[in-house]
Amino acid sequence: MAAHTLAPRTVTHGSFSIDRVFRSSPARVFDAFSDPAKKRRWFAEGPGFHLDSFDMDFRVGGEEKSRFRFVGEKPIEEGTPCHNDTVYMDIIPGKRIVIAYSMSFGGAPFSASLATMEFLPEGEGTRLVFTEQAAFFEGGDGVEMREQGTRELLGQLAAELGE
Repeated sequence: MAAHTLAPRTVTHGSFSIDRVFRSSPARVFDAFSDPAKKRRWFAEGPGFHLDSFDMDFRVGGEEKSRFRFVGEKPIEEGTPCHNDTVYMDIIPGKRIVIAYSMSFGGAPFSASLATMEFLPEGEGTRLVFTEQAAFFEGGDGVEMREQGTRELLGQLAAELGE
């Protein structure tokens, strides 16, 4: 009987926190996370990706699903499908959102995360504290790339807010 050789399965863990101040009020920043049309603009649309679908049910136990493909000058093969599947774990309006989400690439899962967004008053604006704890499978993107991508998304959020 021939022996089958399986590739070693690996998982790495990482966490990061981003503290960013926006000029907009906590209610307005929270709204950019909770309103499906606004979140789609800053979170799911943008250069380097072709968005196939975005569905959002913003409530505890609700799901958010993004389906997209890479395009243009990315280090990933153009047209490769990616999925982002989120479940809302906790929501305190204007104050906190906690999500659990997984990402897959070309049909294979590559990460699972728990992320918390805290919306704190900062003068007339908002201090957003974003904290993520993640497990990256078989050489997934890793904590450094994830933090960089999250910082880019928060830049797109700032543009959505007109900042």
